Amino acid sequence: MSGEYLAFIGLAIVAIGGGILMLNVTKVVYMVVSLVFTFVSIAGLYVLLSAEFVAAVQIMIYSGAITIIMLFGIMLTKHQDEQPTIGIGKRLLVFSGIAAFAVAVYIGIYQLDFGEQANTLHENNTEQIGISLYTHYVIPFELTSVLLLVALIGAIILAKKDEEPNEEVKEDE
Repeated sequence: MSGEYLAFIGLAIVAIGGGILMLNVTKVVYMVVSLVFTFVSIAGLYVLLSAEFVAAVQIMIYSGAITIIMLFGIMLTKHQDEQPTIGIGKRLLVFSGIAAFAVAVYIGIYQLDFGEQANTLHENNTEQIGISLYTHYVIPFELTSVLLLVALIGAIILAKKDEEPNEEVKEDE
């Protein structure tokens, strides 16, 4: 067993455990913390794949910004802490869906042909991503930034809508 294999096993267990924990805890803040554990462990998996730039972006964007946005969204919305009751039929349906997905993934992995292994994949990784992003994908990149700006403005408008001033205030003369 190599150290890389042990690191992969550890990071995979943390990622899967964080995902399972996120689905099973009842407090929303605990859900977000377990989601952060999942994001950070996935960034560690990217480091093992020699994709350091993608790992840094994963930590900055997902673990930082997306988690903070989720916390603000949770704080700005009204939610019920009541747990709905789930019947045995729904549980069996969910379990059968998960089992079917697992079988499909298993079959897909064992029928996958990777071809020859790329030897220069990790050389100038950040430069290759930048060239590809700003030559081939510049329009989708800019459209994504405009979409995020529109979502931010929409969130601000929705947050301000609850704080409308009371117009019935009378001034004393």
